[in-house]
Amino acid sequence: MRKHVIIGSAALAMLLSACAGGNFRPVADTPVRIGPAYAIRGTTYVPAAAPTYDALGYASWYGSESGNRTANGEQFRPGWITAAHTTLPLPTYVEVTALDTGRRIIVRVNDRGPFAHGRIIDLSRGAAEQLGIKAQGHAAVRVRRVEPSDNDRERLRKGKPAASLERVSERELQRLRAQMFAAPR
Repeated sequence: MRKHVIIGSAALAMLLSACAGGNFRPVADTPVRIGPAYAIRGTTYVPAAAPTYDALGYASWYGSESGNRTANGEQFRPGWITAAHTTLPLPTYVEVTALDTGRRIIVRVNDRGPFAHGRIIDLSRGAAEQLGIKAQGHAAVRVRRVEPSDNDRERLRKGKPAASLERVSERELQRLRAQMFAAPR
């Protein structure tokens, strides 16, 4: 009898997970997907490996899409430290630096976006909170591809923040701000 209860409980759990939007890809770092070129609102995006990606621009955040499927098939969880990028492989890890404060975090990119002009990354609500930009809605940032430690990767795959990073020095922030605002738009 006990065996039937366990089997019945397992079947019920699987059925309920399917009702909750199941069929999501497990959170994993493999396979890495680059994907084909795609067009959104008349703009074509061409995903590429970009191992030396390092860009300045604006970050925004999103969080109302809870439970939706990300571009790499995982379930979107707004409180996790994730992001969307138009062309980086999925998943990719990036360091995001807020240019107003020098605060830095590591984020796992698992979705596509942002598709708003001038934005280079969309952070999940959890990532925006950790970076300290949630109240602003958007902020000037530096985004650069990194290869975090295995421990940081594992923490991010479980929805937890990576180890804390020191803030960028004021001197480096001034250099990055000058570079960003000197660039032609």
